[in-house]
Amino acid sequence: MTTTHLTKTALALVADGKGLLAADETVATLTKRFDALKIESTAESRRAYREMFATTPGIATFISGVILHDETIRQRSSKGIPLADLLAQQGIIPGIKVDYGVAPLTRSPREYVTEGLDGLGRRLEEYREMGARFAKWRAVFTVNDALPTAACLHANADALARYAGICQAHGIVPIVEPEVLMDGTHTLERCETATGDVLHAIFDALHEQQVCLEGILLEPNMVLPGEDSVRPVSINEVASATVRCLRRHAPAAVPGIVFLSGSQNPLTATTHLSAINQIAGPKPWRLSFSYARALQDEALRAWHGRIENIGAGQRAFHHRAKCASAAALGGYSASLEREYAVA
Repeated sequence: MTTTHLTKTALALVADGKGLLAADETVATLTKRFDALKIESTAESRRAYREMFATTPGIATFISGVILHDETIRQRSSKGIPLADLLAQQGIIPGIKVDYGVAPLTRSPREYVTEGLDGLGRRLEEYREMGARFAKWRAVFTVNDALPTAACLHANADALARYAGICQAHGIVPIVEPEVLMDGTHTLERCETATGDVLHAIFDALHEQQVCLEGILLEPNMVLPGEDSVRPVSINEVASATVRCLRRHAPAAVPGIVFLSGSQNPLTATTHLSAINQIAGPKPWRLSFSYARALQDEALRAWHGRIENIGAGQRAFHHRAKCASAAALGGYSASLEREYAVA
């Protein structure tokens, strides 16, 4: 696939008012969420849950792509259609999570490095045959006064860049996801510095691996204080710090930035995204979302594992996606929540 095709796919994923559903939770992670609601976690119940999102009426208005897990991309719908094909039939681009998760970094046990490069090319060939057109690889960074270390920055930046290069060689758009974790007491300012260091290391590594920036998407954290930080910050402070950090460290050649929601609740993640898009001044990238729980949690509770609740789950998902879409255009307001409550 040519660079032009990669760029076309990347731009389609960040079309105006559209973003990504990250439905790539591992079996273990999704099982924990099911267990909390006393839903039995089986291959069939997980398939039914993911199919609920894929078949939500009108969802392609707000969702451009869905990141799938290995289990999900191999499953078929209740009508026998591969779930990736079900998405593609609606104009939604299927994607795939390709990393194997994190392992402790040698000599720095509080930090992690992401694994999964071995055999990645062969797996991408298989996933492409199944319909995947983009992929995701997540690296995580612990923050305090001394972390992340240079070793952690280098190890994860190198892995992300090698992953991105392999993806592009196989005609797959790579989503580069560096997540500065919200765990801890760090301030907004410390998060901004750490996020800048992370992005600087990653784009250096991408350059070394000759990755075409026009054919990737960046999926970073928003700049936020740690969950246990004692100093509260305003919505505008978060938005300003996030855009300032990106202006300093994210090249304009990158077509789009799709923020992860991290540990934010749906309302907070949506409000922050809208405020980020309202910041005045140059923003050369399209700024959208790649949300997991911020799009799914309300739908999961409404569905509750019961077939008779699929409609309720889909309505909840449609509402959250509509709100995130409005935020990607800088137009989210509390009135959207009131409209849903009345409906």
